[in-house]
Amino acid sequence: IETQYLTSGTKRRSGKLITPSVKFIVAHDTGNPNSTSAGNIKYYENTKNETKASAHIFVDDKNIIECIQALTSDKPERAWHVMYDKPKDNELFGFDSNNAAVGVEYCYGNNINADEAYRRYVWVIAYAFYKFGLDPSVSITGHFILDPGRKTDPKTGLAHSNRTFEQLLKDIVAEYNDCKEEDKSSIQPEIVKI
Repeated sequence: IETQYLTSGTKRRSGKLITPSVKFIVAHDTGNPNSTSAGNIKYYENTKNETKASAHIFVDDKNIIECIQALTSDKPERAWHVMYDKPKDNELFGFDSNNAAVGVEYCYGNNINADEAYRRYVWVIAYAFYKFGLDPSVSITGHFILDPGRKTDPKTGLAHSNRTFEQLLKDIVAEYNDCKEEDKSSIQPEIVKI
């Protein structure tokens, strides 16, 4: 997991902490085929005072990059990855996504190795469940479930690699279970600050 933190105190990264704690994970895709993790973060940084929208982590076939503290810190921060006026997150989990969930973005497209990007995406989400002590069978949702009138992610990105959201859920649970069986020290990620 690399870190390329966005500038704090901006519309992209407020610096406010997730409260009371991370309660669930929201799976996203970028909705922008062929964009990379680094490219998305560069765009967010270059537009840091224009739009109140962000995510914690971007995953492609070469990188897992965290741009807002979540997995690489004991103090996860809020990201603006689901609109506040959508009530489904409160119905399902009792909290607004931006206040209590980590948002993970899947990068996809013809110039991205879909199998490798997917492998990394599954791993980092499974690791998030491990880190925050959450049950991967019930503590995940897709953006399309929370905002069905506007969003299709991560189904669109997953379809590009001939996968479904249902398959993603099964694969995350399997990866989580595999990680739990291994020595805990062997699943600790390497954090690289850039």
